[in-house]
Amino acid sequence: MTSGDESLHDRLRRALPAAMKARDRPAVDALRSALAAIDNAQAVDPPRPPPGDGGTEPGGAGGHPRLAGTVVGVGAAEVERRRLSEAQMAEIVRAEIAEREAAADGYERVGQLEPAERLRGEAQVLASYLAGA
Repeated sequence: MTSGDESLHDRLRRALPAAMKARDRPAVDALRSALAAIDNAQAVDPPRPPPGDGGTEPGGAGGHPRLAGTVVGVGAAEVERRRLSEAQMAEIVRAEIAEREAAADGYERVGQLEPAERLRGEAQVLASYLAGA
């Protein structure tokens, strides 16, 4: 797969081990956060059990009698994740950048220049992956 065929998520995931080996803390923090945000956006809501079948009643099909909302059976809890478009992933990364920029501004307003600089560095790392998109 060439870098032109690679999704933003794939590029971020591939960059994480390299940043960890280089001990580049701002890059590691930014990449982990962006990957987590994309992974969270890909998650689907779990199906709701029918009323009275949440696994709390003995003999119910909902699962374990002491753990509400559990399901029984191999693969019963597995669901396909949402597929995000490149534009949706880029928007998530842009939101991560904006969040860091806003936090950095806040730190600067109260005279905390070191955390502001760290957050701006993280924002630059993420912006560099958007520029390559």
